[in-house]
Amino acid sequence: MADTFASFQPGLSDIATRHFAVTPSDSTDLAIKPRAIFCKVAGDVAIRDEGGTDITYTLTQGQILPFRGVRILLTGTTATLVGWY
Repeated sequence: MADTFASFQPGLSDIATRHFAVTPSDSTDLAIKPRAIFCKVAGDVAIRDEGGTDITYTLTQGQILPFRGVRILLTGTTATLVGWY
């Protein structure tokens, strides 16, 4: 398939081109730092930022959280999530 944008360098505000299943963990950072988190099944997501601050967000199914967290905590996370990068 031809990609007319192949010669352009993607920026942080561009759309994601890859995805991965998020496995919450209280001890392990995400292997890939996402551009955003997509919520497949509604619930809470406890997310850690680069500074080590944890905050829980309540997400609805289909909601996008445009945040580049470093860890999705098992404790406090009930949503099913996908990372976009």
